Amino acid sequence: MPARRKKSQGGQEGNRNARTHGFYSRALDEVEKIDFELAEGVDGIDDEIALLRVKIKSVLDHDPENVQLLMKATSTLSRLVTARYKMTGGERKKLKDAIGNVLREIAVPLGIGIGSGMAK
Repeated sequence: MPARRKKSQGGQEGNRNARTHGFYSRALDEVEKIDFELAEGVDGIDDEIALLRVKIKSVLDHDPENVQLLMKATSTLSRLVTARYKMTGGERKKLKDAIGNVLREIAVPLGIGIGSGMAK
């Protein structure tokens, strides 16, 4: 009797069950499913960094008082850039400080409080 090959746990290579039958099939419409499949082929996070920068600029242009969203977006941008360039702790602090300075230069003239997390 030939020995049976043991399958590894989890989805097998090439398995698309999660996308076709699982959570993603219920969470995404048809256009988003296509976008999801295209996004799977993208290596790295450069496109996400660029998109987030454009969205931050859009919020600054159209809803500059939405400080909570700006803080979350810039924090996310900082983490993405850190991951992309594998920054050291000192470099991360410099980036965080630079982003904080930009927010202060925008928020303070508009009379918007930016919270104790950014105040120096």
